[in-house]
Amino acid sequence: MQAPPVDRFCGVRISPLTRRRLHNFRANRRGVWSLWIFLALFAGSLFAEVVANDKPLLIYFDGGFYAPIAKAYPETTFGGTFETETDYRDPFVADLIDAQGWMIWPPIPYNHRTVTWDLPVPAPAPPDAEHWLGTDDQARDVTARLIYGFRISIIFGLVLTIFSSIIGVAAGAVQGYFGGWTDLLFQRFMEIWSGLPTLYLLIIMASVVAPNFWWLLGLMLLFSWMGLVGVVRAEFLRARNFDYVRAARALGVSNGVIMFRHVLPNAMVATLTFLPFVLSGSITTLTALDFIGFGLPPGSASLGELLAQGKANLQAPWLGLTGFFTLAIMLSLLVFIGEAVRDAFDPRKLFAGVAPPPETTAETATAPATGGGA
Repeated sequence: MQAPPVDRFCGVRISPLTRRRLHNFRANRRGVWSLWIFLALFAGSLFAEVVANDKPLLIYFDGGFYAPIAKAYPETTFGGTFETETDYRDPFVADLIDAQGWMIWPPIPYNHRTVTWDLPVPAPAPPDAEHWLGTDDQARDVTARLIYGFRISIIFGLVLTIFSSIIGVAAGAVQGYFGGWTDLLFQRFMEIWSGLPTLYLLIIMASVVAPNFWWLLGLMLLFSWMGLVGVVRAEFLRARNFDYVRAARALGVSNGVIMFRHVLPNAMVATLTFLPFVLSGSITTLTALDFIGFGLPPGSASLGELLAQGKANLQAPWLGLTGFFTLAIMLSLLVFIGEAVRDAFDPRKLFAGVAPPPETTAETATAPATGGGA
């Protein structure tokens, strides 16, 4: 007898239920294409230093090869005078290198902090062949700042979503599983904690310490974890009295094993559906804080800072339009991915077309025995 085929995804064995979820996800073509486009954009932004940089990718000079994007070289390495790091955009240094070698520049020869001093018009300069999306009011290339800002927004949103989900799921699991006074006290604490004015706390803290990526992430994490608590709590309250939970308790299984090995997989269905929308909210929060000036440090590449420049420079519409369309496309892709994930875990679509198990009656149960006797 031939063995039944084994379902695998990327070389990993999966269950028939997971296979149906993958099928439902792929059936949403808009969500699949959005996922691939988002992954391509994010993967490209991870190599921002290779795509947009004011340092050459590779230098051949006097018989040797140099990689400025990986290592800092003093100007004396290329025949200059100073011991400081080489400014490769300096015409004097460029002539020294070109006399005995060559340089390979990135597609965008500007970093997000590079100031273009030789603009033909006052900053902000409109788009041209050199600056594809123009420059901002400090003569910095908008395309380079867009790539770096996109990366930092996605990384901030992903890190905040992951840690918020871990804390929120754990808190909701404890509340829903134990119930009683534990649930009551947690709920009262969350009501008080959620009433604290987050924006005012950001303003107060910004006057005490200089905000940075990790400081801002930690402060936002103090309040963002409450979004998933209600969903997980409801699932645990519903499942805590199921027969398999009672049987596990009777067998002496610990509460931790029951919560995170048996009940949590059922609660993760609703949680995973919310994650793309939580990610969108995290990115929007960072953009809003940067827009009002309480986000990342000044000079950091940020979509919110780009929108703020567009608001302050209405005569340069390319600033506001670039930030707006980038944010709109990014959030739209995340929403479409969230819709596909929702379809993949929707029980109405998950079991659509699946034949129910045959009913077992007294006659069918005794039929094999009777047939064997005959």
